[in-house]
Amino acid sequence: MPQITVDYSATLDNAFDRQGYAKALHPVVVETVAAATEACKTRTRRVDDFTVGAGTGRDAVVHVEIALLAGRTDEAKGRLGEAAAALVRDFLKPVDGLTVHISAEVRDLDASYRKA
Repeated sequence: MPQITVDYSATLDNAFDRQGYAKALHPVVVETVAAATEACKTRTRRVDDFTVGAGTGRDAVVHVEIALLAGRTDEAKGRLGEAAAALVRDFLKPVDGLTVHISAEVRDLDASYRKA
């Protein structure tokens, strides 16, 4: 915990510094929701198939999902979601003719979550 997943469009392979983003995001998570740095785990997943709007091919997506143990306020989760989405821009180079849609969701882990 926190379990962080970043889905990004394949068209951003050379434009999105995923390792840099994860390393910058972890301290933000720690500060915002009182998590431990060593507990932050980020996975990035390249998405080859996606459609935005009319599907013109001039769009790309980055979606960040942060799953936390229950107990954080909605306000804290909202602040973290805003910070996570805004931080993407610092690690994303522009790609000519491409509109990037950035989003983030912070949610509680299911009660069945376990770690070993």
